Amino acid sequence: MSKAETMASALPEIVWTREPAQEHLEGNDAALASVRDMIKAGNRQDLLDLLKLWDPTDVMQMLTRLRLKHARKLFKWLPANPSIKVVAELSPEFRSILMEESTLDQFRDILAGLDPEDAIEILNEFPEDAADELIARLPDVEDIATRASYADDTAGRVMARKFVALPEACTAGEAVEQMRAEADRIRKVFTVYVTDTDGRLTGTVEVGKLLLAPADAPLSSIMNRDVISVSADMDQEEVLRLARKRDMRTVPVVGADGHLVGRITPKQLTRIASDEANEDMLLMSGVSAESRPDDTVFRIVRGRLPWLLAGLLGASVAATVVGSYEDQLAEAAILAAFIPVTMSMAGNAGLQASAVAVQGIATGALWSGDIVFRLLKEFLAALLNGTVAGIILGTLVMLASFVVPLEAPLDLALATSLSLLCVTTIAAMVGATIPIILDKIGIDPAMAIGVFITSSNDVLGVLIFFLMATTFYLG
Repeated sequence: MSKAETMASALPEIVWTREPAQEHLEGNDAALASVRDMIKAGNRQDLLDLLKLWDPTDVMQMLTRLRLKHARKLFKWLPANPSIKVVAELSPEFRSILMEESTLDQFRDILAGLDPEDAIEILNEFPEDAADELIARLPDVEDIATRASYADDTAGRVMARKFVALPEACTAGEAVEQMRAEADRIRKVFTVYVTDTDGRLTGTVEVGKLLLAPADAPLSSIMNRDVISVSADMDQEEVLRLARKRDMRTVPVVGADGHLVGRITPKQLTRIASDEANEDMLLMSGVSAESRPDDTVFRIVRGRLPWLLAGLLGASVAATVVGSYEDQLAEAAILAAFIPVTMSMAGNAGLQASAVAVQGIATGALWSGDIVFRLLKEFLAALLNGTVAGIILGTLVMLASFVVPLEAPLDLALATSLSLLCVTTIAAMVGATIPIILDKIGIDPAMAIGVFITSSNDVLGVLIFFLMATTFYLG
């Protein structure tokens, strides 16, 4: 019989069934009551022996079901290694609630056992004063403390501090020996960094070139002096854009004095790309970039309400435009049937153009010298799309006049066709231009795709439609 089976047979039969998100299973109530009784009775070892048989996710779910004072007591009982896995499963809010003065030392041990990237991610979720207190208790964990000193979403916050840096006078043979010595500390090395006597980055040598070079060749003779580096304060999105543009697998990071302080690895570049894609997706949907699936009701409201109110403002302006043409609608009620068509075409055309613009900015494919040419292409494409859509709508109006009595169907077809042509063209140009302007003034261009483009194009669409209708149909 295995050790786990021996422990299981000696403990009361307490099992936990994995609960779906936001749902509590009644079958777990008995297990919860048993755990609570063991905590009250102080049966620490028996409870820990039981929880060793549980998955960390199940321990996390059980913790969140306990009363706070019991959860804190149990969390203090947990050894550091199991606690690391449990902490990784906890929601940010519950992590912060669990933490009190008496548990800071335990969190210090937990953070010290984590990979620096994961430790920083957890620290980011704590209140600022609590995070500072934890960092102060980590005097021997230089990597975590150094990373935490940089602002969020910067190269310094996400960089890896494990790299191979050697002086220019070092030979290729010595560099290879150094790489072998560092193999256990640094798993993957693609580039060896070369520094001067003051530790400033002066060049790079690819591993393949290093292995093929004569053993006695100094690094200064084989290194690439055209080195591209980023500052530790550079935004991670700019780092990703540079890496893609220059086809860089790793990106060296330097401090204000030019000293090499870290590198952005392929794994970290992938993580940045994922983070930025998720952020852009949220912004495009009109949701705060800080939103998370486990947000509280208050945080959900705080993150979404401003965008909804902005959309309400845009819709109110569009409604005001429609109301100002009340007499025209009373004179020709048929015009009301085309308002949704116009607003839909304006919104779709604007979203399509802005999505392409945002993608081009994010990937670095949209260059400053290319902007005029891109806008011209968007204009011609929008003009063609609007022409086709306008002809189709005008044809449908004429066909409908044979079935439904319409007053001046030819004038109505002309008015609706021209309005669709103008709306599609203008909306596309707005959608293509606004992200570029926002990017130039330092605002995330993904914000343009959400409520802003939709609302502005709705207003423009309605206004243009009634101007065309007044001129060509009611004039």
